[in-house]
Amino acid sequence: MDSIRIQGGIALQGKVRIQGSKNASLPVLAATLLVGEGSFIRNCPRIADVHSMTSLLKSLGCSVHWQEAGIFVDSSKVRRGEMPREAVTGMRSSLCLLGALIGRCGEVTMEYPGGCVIGERPIDLHLAALRQMGVVFSEQKGQLRAMAKRLHGAHIILPFPSVGATENIILAGVAAEGETILEGAAREPEILALCRYLSCCGACIEGAGSSKIVIWGGRRLCGTEFRVPADRIVAGTYLLGCIGVGGNIFLEQAPAEEMDAVLLAAQEMGGHVCITREGLYVQAPVRPLAVKLITSPYPGFPTDLQSVALAVASKGSGRTDIEETIFENRFRIVEELKKMGACIEQTDSHRVAIRGVDSLQGAQVEARELRGGAALVAAALMAEGESFVRGCSYIYRGYENICRDFRELGARVTSV
Repeated sequence: MDSIRIQGGIALQGKVRIQGSKNASLPVLAATLLVGEGSFIRNCPRIADVHSMTSLLKSLGCSVHWQEAGIFVDSSKVRRGEMPREAVTGMRSSLCLLGALIGRCGEVTMEYPGGCVIGERPIDLHLAALRQMGVVFSEQKGQLRAMAKRLHGAHIILPFPSVGATENIILAGVAAEGETILEGAAREPEILALCRYLSCCGACIEGAGSSKIVIWGGRRLCGTEFRVPADRIVAGTYLLGCIGVGGNIFLEQAPAEEMDAVLLAAQEMGGHVCITREGLYVQAPVRPLAVKLITSPYPGFPTDLQSVALAVASKGSGRTDIEETIFENRFRIVEELKKMGACIEQTDSHRVAIRGVDSLQGAQVEARELRGGAALVAAALMAEGESFVRGCSYIYRGYENICRDFRELGARVTSV
């Protein structure tokens, strides 16, 4: 089933539990390679990217077992660092295995990672940082080969707070001898989750969640039990979706403490948001208000929610301006929204102006990437009549069951 059928125009009501975080699960699963023992990772979402990661771990020699509450991973038998081509080229997040595998095996062979169409996302920052730690890279028959006789600590300054590069440096730094100082680190909550897991295993890391992280490497790590936090991007998708569709909902276990920029945007759009111990209560305005949004690294407004905000603004009042500062190809849903009657002007690859229309009309649209696909589902819920969103395999990479979740909120949504 690669299409979703949506009957739009129905205000949302009810509550839904927010799944575990995709962006936290993947690096934590990668980190299990460094442990050499069994770890139980609770609250992992049952999404395509997590299934791909567990398959990759199995191919490397890990024992992986899904249980009702999470995933048990035992990496004690991992001896080689060669990743299957089909797994790497289809999943960008496989890149976070690079630092862990070098730390575990001293040698890695992999294809250049794929899985995304939202921008170039070069791996130069990863390679430059790991070179400082003693890794030698070469290219053989189109494959990337990394070797390190001995990983050592280094003082690394990132020119941009890349999440993936930060994760790779942390993973390599935990295995390296001596002290690694990382300045310019990404501050995303997923980085903090990775450091918490490694600390539970016995690593010594200071400054997680700040722009400067210090790692004292070379310590023996032990298996542990760890709970993945709730997914702030999924919570933001449903929150902003409610702002556009209308109604009032409760997002159970939504990580409000990680969502300041999103909550502010929702309030500027006219929504009423109430934070409770159990999650977030959201009440939509009669019609979303016009705003100006600029994406930026955490704690700024997340690029992963820019597409949903764009969809919501297409039915707002007045003119909304959105500037995308992270990726150069993240407005791929513009033409699809225009099929539904949206009035959007794209001035360049980083800026759009949206003039809100009174109503959107159901249409057949195509998802071309993960977050844009979820945004099209939200737009279809806002539209009058029936819509079909095709290409939903992208959406399933990050959303456990977007149809079920929106049905729990009263929407008429089915997979077809």
